[in-house]
Amino acid sequence: MWTSLLLLLLQPTHQAFPDNAARREIDGLPAKCPNEGCSWMGTMKEFETQHEGQCEFEKVICSACQVEILVKDKDRHNERECEARTLNCKYCKVSFNFKDIKAHDEICIKYPMQCKECGKKKIPREKFQEHVRMCTKTKIACQFNKVGCQAVVDNGKHQEHEQTSVTEHLRLVLNAMTVLSSVQGVSNGLPNGIHGSLQTDSCEEDNGLGLYLAPEEGATGGKALGNGGGGGGAGRRERERERDGRLDSGLGMYQGVDEGSAAANGMAARGGKSTVMLEQKVVALENIVCVLNRELERSSVTQEAQKHQNRLDQDKIDGLQNKIRQLERNLTMRDIKLSETEQTLRELQYCTFDGVFIWKISDFSHRRQDALAGRSPALFSPAFYSSKYGYKMCLRLYLNGDGTGRSTHLSLFFVVMRGKYDALLKWPFSQKVTLMLLDQNNREHIIDAFRPDTSSTSFQRPISDMNIASGCPLFCPLAKLASAKNSYVKDDTIFIKAIVDLTGL
Repeated sequence: MWTSLLLLLLQPTHQAFPDNAARREIDGLPAKCPNEGCSWMGTMKEFETQHEGQCEFEKVICSACQVEILVKDKDRHNERECEARTLNCKYCKVSFNFKDIKAHDEICIKYPMQCKECGKKKIPREKFQEHVRMCTKTKIACQFNKVGCQAVVDNGKHQEHEQTSVTEHLRLVLNAMTVLSSVQGVSNGLPNGIHGSLQTDSCEEDNGLGLYLAPEEGATGGKALGNGGGGGGAGRRERERERDGRLDSGLGMYQGVDEGSAAANGMAARGGKSTVMLEQKVVALENIVCVLNRELERSSVTQEAQKHQNRLDQDKIDGLQNKIRQLERNLTMRDIKLSETEQTLRELQYCTFDGVFIWKISDFSHRRQDALAGRSPALFSPAFYSSKYGYKMCLRLYLNGDGTGRSTHLSLFFVVMRGKYDALLKWPFSQKVTLMLLDQNNREHIIDAFRPDTSSTSFQRPISDMNIASGCPLFCPLAKLASAKNSYVKDDTIFIKAIVDLTGL
């Protein structure tokens, strides 16, 4: 039995079992992230389960450009730095690699360009050539530059240039025609033999037969040329056949004296006819130029008369415009004076000069709705005075309340205004003020009174049209106005009374 047990223990095993205790010990060992720049520290287990594969400082390879980058920089690299990243052109929406951006900008049909002449920007490349043709600032050469005009004008002003330079252009055309006529005269003045030989040489060179004619060729050519235009084609074909035969037979290469002179005379006759025709054309063109010059002079006179008339008309228009502007200024001044007069009349109609003022406010419900909607939160009363040469004052009423009384009370304020005689009055304003909402059944008036705070800016001498209003933000509860027991609102009208104590004035 012991032998069997010993043999069983000594038998080799093919299975390995993990040591959990060793694993726990390893998991508990301290660990630090090996990536440069990362400060993470913890246990091995935490590293394997929480940090490994998620470290922002781990280096990875960009799949596009094969550059080594950090995980935390991957998004920025893909969007801004990767040389192989794909971009969409913001102009034509075509996709391309970042490294091809300059090449694409060179061919992009939507790429914005700027015209150097007129300064216009954001012109698509596909429309730039059309803009250049239509741009009024583009410089183009005058179409008469072939005859000597050196002018370079704006694209939209070439017609104006042609109209103003008709005389100069005609002179250049005439000079060119004169030069052409002189060249023709020089050609016609050559000796008949030379002129004829030049024409003969050109014909013979086309056929590749050398510079000299055989004796028979000279005679034949002279006859053909002497006969003029008729039979020229048949004679030329006959001469070619005869010449080919002579060349094959080894005949001589020189012309006879009589035959050569006959050919020269025939060519001279044809050259004379061409000269006559050119001279006739030159004369006709000169006549046309003369007619155009006369028309130009007539047009110049007419144009001068029109310019003079236009100047006269423009002077009349300027004079009328000045009169209109003067009338408009006068009308504006009269409107201002009329408005001031109407304002004065309204003030005189309602103002008093004894410090007592009753303000009638009609259409109360409509004005109250305007105040609730914020269209007209405050109303100003007409001005009234403590005396004819005394203080100028008015009232300010908020139908939906102001400040602490907003939406709950009527707010009534007293306002000191700038008057014509403020320099003669005592400042600050210190008179007692009594404000009243009148009961139209004369039962229970709502009354509030106050003495001015002389340190307040509201009662100093006004430096603008009105001082800051001061008074009673909680003057009358809105619920009391709506009560059926009271008669503060009757026939959609209320009355407010102000009394200024004149004691001491």
